[in-house]
Amino acid sequence: MRFAAPWPWWVALGLAAAFAAVAAWGYLQPFARLSRPRRRLLIGLRLAVFLLILLLLARPVRVEPATADRPALPILLDLSRSMGIADAAGARRLDAAVAAIRDDLIPALGGDVQVDLWGVGERLDPLDLAAARPEARWSDLTGALGQVSKHYADRAVAGVVLVSDGADTGSGPPAAPAGPPVYTVGVGAAEIARDREVIDLAAGRPVAAGSAVDLAFSTVGHGFDGEPFEVRVLEDGRAIRVVTVAPPGDGAVTRTVVPVSPKPESATLYTVEIPVADGELVADNNVRRVLVPPPGRPRRVLLVEGAPGYEHSFLKRVLRSDPGVVVDAVIDKGRNDLGERTFYIQGAPGRAPALAGGYPATREALFRYDALILGNVEPDRLRPPQIESTAAFVSERGGGLLVMGARSFEGRGFQATPLEALLPLELREEGRSGVLGPGAAAGPPRIALTPDGERHPVMRLGAGVEETAAGWAAMPALGRIVPMGPPRPGAAVLAVAAGEPGSAPVVAVQRFGRGRTMVFAGEASWRWRMLAPSTDRTYERFWRQTVRWLGGGAPERVTLRAGGGRSEGEALRIEIAAVDERFAPLADARVRVRVRDPNGDEHEHAALPRPGGPGRYAVEIPPGGRGVHRVTAVVEHGGGVLEPAGAAVLVGGADPELSEPRRDDRLLRGLAQATGGRSFDLGGAARLAGAVRAGLGPPPAPVLRDAWDSVWGFLALAGLLCAEWGLRRRWGLR
Repeated sequence: MRFAAPWPWWVALGLAAAFAAVAAWGYLQPFARLSRPRRRLLIGLRLAVFLLILLLLARPVRVEPATADRPALPILLDLSRSMGIADAAGARRLDAAVAAIRDDLIPALGGDVQVDLWGVGERLDPLDLAAARPEARWSDLTGALGQVSKHYADRAVAGVVLVSDGADTGSGPPAAPAGPPVYTVGVGAAEIARDREVIDLAAGRPVAAGSAVDLAFSTVGHGFDGEPFEVRVLEDGRAIRVVTVAPPGDGAVTRTVVPVSPKPESATLYTVEIPVADGELVADNNVRRVLVPPPGRPRRVLLVEGAPGYEHSFLKRVLRSDPGVVVDAVIDKGRNDLGERTFYIQGAPGRAPALAGGYPATREALFRYDALILGNVEPDRLRPPQIESTAAFVSERGGGLLVMGARSFEGRGFQATPLEALLPLELREEGRSGVLGPGAAAGPPRIALTPDGERHPVMRLGAGVEETAAGWAAMPALGRIVPMGPPRPGAAVLAVAAGEPGSAPVVAVQRFGRGRTMVFAGEASWRWRMLAPSTDRTYERFWRQTVRWLGGGAPERVTLRAGGGRSEGEALRIEIAAVDERFAPLADARVRVRVRDPNGDEHEHAALPRPGGPGRYAVEIPPGGRGVHRVTAVVEHGGGVLEPAGAAVLVGGADPELSEPRRDDRLLRGLAQATGGRSFDLGGAARLAGAVRAGLGPPPAPVLRDAWDSVWGFLALAGLLCAEWGLRRRWGLR
């Protein structure tokens, strides 16, 4: 009890004395005789009324403690399989974490906050410490923090405590969620005592049946002092190679490349494994698997030449010897006696009739190809509708376009046509009437690689930059080089004229729309074949790589992309895109996805339209077992069925949860710092409790409730007055 408007003591004392005098004077000369006890009682009652009024005028108030709820403190415990590693002072990480939460964290924090326990694994669930098991397939730590922020959106939260080894194997990149501070508690050893691991495994994609690809993998060993060890390579479960790896030191990463020949008819599963050594900390990270798909269909290429010549003959011969390429060729032979254009056509029976006029007659016929080469094709040779369909072939169909030969750039060339913006070099009439050739002051026109060209797949001649640069420096000179304009924004110049002022571009590429384009400003590249040593294959390699790059990104009418399945039990996300013959999206198709699991069981799922664009469909396949899953997408539209798209998907090729057994202090510190929290180890319960309390702020102020205007004050005042009045009447007073 306190007073909101207290009287000064001397005023209160003076008023009390005055009230006492007034009360006594009123009963000194009563109209009826009263005994002394009765007179004292009446004086006391009147004085009590005066003093009660004086008390109420000082506004007495009740002091009550604040009734606000204690803020919540969610404690998140990692329940993934990596928490089962026994490197926490000889105990499992989870056991050490449970003991720290039960014996240290909760007693230190329970009096100030409301502690809530949560388990983090594949999802976020309430946790009973006694039932905690390290059995979750993966741990989505940052996803769990985001769920906690949503769950406690309408409650006061003192912070979030995350107890984990930092192995975040969620689907998204680590990110700090907005919300309360996160206090991380690291579990496990920061340094590995004894462990070997296959860090990564990748394989190239075969371009044709029988072609070899490189199987590249990296390994690392800790606690073995750089001791050599064996690595086994298996193909579909059958050992095909044993490699001895000799790391330069303990903890050093060693990269190894093994050439393999995948099966041409189906996907091939390759496994790289390190035998488990005695005392090794984790055995699950000794194995990785990768699935190599079979070669896709050969890329269809249309070669259009403005006139017969050596370039055409050499180029066609090279492309036809490539098993990953199918070539249809059209050569303009000039006009006959009637003034009609005549062509020499070589093509597949199903496509050749559409080339009778020297160029695909319709947009649909052109879109059957993946890449188009225009060599010495004069711009007026193509009609405006053909130029427009060629531009759409690149931007909409996603095909590749190569323009080469001086006659393709003479005069205005393709200026002011839909093809102009597609080409990576600007087309300028000024200065193109001349060429750089043997008569130029700089000598024969050789080419030199640019920094972009040293690493581009079109120009690559060896495993490294030095080997590629040396190979091109040894190439014979071209016949001549057509001067071109500067590169467009976003284009890349891969090679320039060596020694020429201004470094005239020779090879330039760019992406346009869904496709790719390239300009080759050189003439007589066949000289690279005829004037180089007979064992040199630079000419063949360059043109094969060029065509594969041009047509490699051209999609089919039905394309399928699979995601997920990194770990056993993780769902597969299948996305399908479907277009018609003109490559316009099919927005009203019926799409079914068939999945055959490793056991041979087949299931069918309906794919639904995907938001964000017509012609796109998606479906999520429930979790399946480890192994190769065969996925086929069937698209029905307009009463017909498009050619299905298929893919083989490997589920559980690696175990990201156990791929790096060390405690990830970097992730834990990063999450804490990004949210305003701090990072601790298991022994820092007292310091963590202090940090949480420091963030709580001052205690809430007590609540003051008025007592003077309550019913009890009124009843007391009325009771005293009624008692005095009743006694006066009883004893004969007015």
